[in-house]
Amino acid sequence: MGRFGINVQRALGVSVTDLRKIARRLGRDHAVARGLWATGIHEARILAALVEEPAKVAEAQAERWVKSFDSWDLCDQVCGNLLDRTRFAFEKAAAWAGREREFEKRAGFALMAILAVHRKDAPDSAFLPFLPLIEREADDGRNFVKKAVNWALRQIGKRSDGLNRAALGAARRIRGHGTPSARWIAVDAIRELEAYGSGGSRSQSAR
Repeated sequence: MGRFGINVQRALGVSVTDLRKIARRLGRDHAVARGLWATGIHEARILAALVEEPAKVAEAQAERWVKSFDSWDLCDQVCGNLLDRTRFAFEKAAAWAGREREFEKRAGFALMAILAVHRKDAPDSAFLPFLPLIEREADDGRNFVKKAVNWALRQIGKRSDGLNRAALGAARRIRGHGTPSARWIAVDAIRELEAYGSGGSRSQSAR
């Protein structure tokens, strides 16, 4: 885990596969989720996201959880297993993208990427406001931020032909920023989005 950049200070070494098996046995339970999160144990918090009931998550709870993120995998697991299902997911993605702390900011862009994949019910117009935020934050050189910015840009651009054109435009403008992080984000995204636009791989995989 440590070799992959995961904070192991309060980790037990339980795999996500095993955590999902436990979650299936437990079922969704708001009280259990709150208790698991309160332990502060890395895997218990991932499990909390798996068993929490999205409809019962208040904005205050979401804010508390996001502010306590201390590892990229916890951030992504909570966003991908819980927060994307909340009624305020789009609003929070935009708000968190402007945060200063690394994992809070990552949460905003991770949530954008995950919403682009999971929320088939949302219109493409819901994702267009994310593109200016991606352009604005593309100069942040912190590793876990720039990777999430890139992830969001690619996933939005692979949602539809219209969003592909919009995301490619954003990527080309980002390339013009001239900073190392912006160049990396743009070159990587343009390569994948141009392949999508020309009928290449339509995979929604994240990195």
